[in-house]
Amino acid sequence: MISLGSLPGSPRGLRAAVRSLVRAAGRWNAAMLAEAADGTRRGTRWGRGALAFVPSVLVAGALGAALAQGALAANFSVTGRPFDLTSNGVSGTGFGAVVNTPSVGHADGTTSADTGMARVGFAQAGLAGLCGIVHQSIAGLPYSLLLTAGQKVTATPPATFTTDIDASNLFIQATELRSYGPTTLQNAVIGQSADQVLVGGKPLTGAVPGGFGLGSAGGPGGSSVTLHGLDTTAYDAEIAGALVLPQLDIRIVGGTATSC
Repeated sequence: MISLGSLPGSPRGLRAAVRSLVRAAGRWNAAMLAEAADGTRRGTRWGRGALAFVPSVLVAGALGAALAQGALAANFSVTGRPFDLTSNGVSGTGFGAVVNTPSVGHADGTTSADTGMARVGFAQAGLAGLCGIVHQSIAGLPYSLLLTAGQKVTATPPATFTTDIDASNLFIQATELRSYGPTTLQNAVIGQSADQVLVGGKPLTGAVPGGFGLGSAGGPGGSSVTLHGLDTTAYDAEIAGALVLPQLDIRIVGGTATSC
């Protein structure tokens, strides 16, 4: 299941339309999976895949339009499946990180909490473009959902970057987070007790007293970080505050995409 947040404060008609499309896509995809499973040939394989593909495209289009209007809360998660987030660079203040073992939901309805992850937060963050990739399948056919915004994210991060996406209270739950250029940390404490790490005045979810944390040494603005190039394997990305996404594009493509 793909979730792109809730619809607080959005027009009632838009909420109903998006929910209706999501339900329709769920029913359609379930029917396609059942049809594929019973072994009965019903037209060409391409035809079945294309039919299953249609409602997902409609949902992506509706979600994209809603996000562009600021109607959706910016929370991106995929049940039991990691996804890729990349950017040419990130510059943030009020930075903090802890190691935790969050509850992860799976497609079969079960949950687990045995995977160590990093919970990273920014009170304020600027991103130089954004590329998000989710891999899933319908009736055995692979497809990729691509979410892009701002400047084009390149495979090799630039030596210098200018941010064009603004976010407040940005949180990422990830199994791996990499920077391909120099990383600059200022006013930070490495090895702070996880429960003492604050982002936006609040502790990070899942922080355990005595656990590893990267927090602020105090002072105006708290700790800050600059990452030249960002590549993360995440289970959740949340913007709890304001989000400005220029040139937002959500689309679905056939196959297993590796870049936007």
